[in-house]
Amino acid sequence: MSHVERYLHDRRFDAITSSTPLRLTVAARLAFPDGSVSVRTLRLEASRGRLVIERIGNKDFTTLAAIEAMRELCRVPPNPRASICANERAERPAMSSSTVDVKSARALASRTSEALKKRSAAI
Repeated sequence: MSHVERYLHDRRFDAITSSTPLRLTVAARLAFPDGSVSVRTLRLEASRGRLVIERIGNKDFTTLAAIEAMRELCRVPPNPRASICANERAERPAMSSSTVDVKSARALASRTSEALKKRSAAI
């Protein structure tokens, strides 16, 4: 059994509140029980300014409230155009607007080039 598992096994979880200082290993285990976030990740988020860490006696602590605040800062905003109706899809061209813009610019350049060639031949 690791020291974190022993710590969690020996503690009463009802004594842990959102403001209880927790070592980063314990906080990571409690806030992310699937193990998807490690101590290294928490330290990285702290270095980016998204997680508040307290250093006491050369040991790093954080709280579950600080982790929740970090999660708020890390949220990805939803895509405003998640779906479109069938009518909009039919009205839009099949290719992206950047492709249409490139083709339009290329066609304009070609017409301009042809016009300049005709003028040059007449001189």
